[in-house]
Amino acid sequence: MDNQEQCSPSEGCVDRSTLVSGVGKNIKSVLCQRCGSKVLCPGMAVFAEKELFLPSMRKKTTITQSEGSVDGDTLTTHWLVDDMYTFENVGFTKDVGRIKYLICADCEIGPIGWHCLDDTKSFYVALERVNHA
Repeated sequence: MDNQEQCSPSEGCVDRSTLVSGVGKNIKSVLCQRCGSKVLCPGMAVFAEKELFLPSMRKKTTITQSEGSVDGDTLTTHWLVDDMYTFENVGFTKDVGRIKYLICADCEIGPIGWHCLDDTKSFYVALERVNHA
């Protein structure tokens, strides 16, 4: 598999060689796409591939479970953090079933990530929903 994939992040591809260290950790800081607030410091998360559905990005108050279908994306590339206190700046939505979505604590845009209440050691931040610097 080529780490120099030639497609845009909006198509779900990320150039991992500039983001993931040899031991699988984030090389750069992870930042909110909207306000630039720091979500994670370098070296604090592990690259993980897992299919997770995240609703479309919007303000916290509108991320709820509706009766119909929810607009969103199935994303596969994430930063995995095993302790919620590792984050520099992240908030959580109210429970949506057994899921809490991760949002920027400053501007409340999200979801940028996903946490299942059944697994207390897994917090996922989608690479496509954050910036890196």
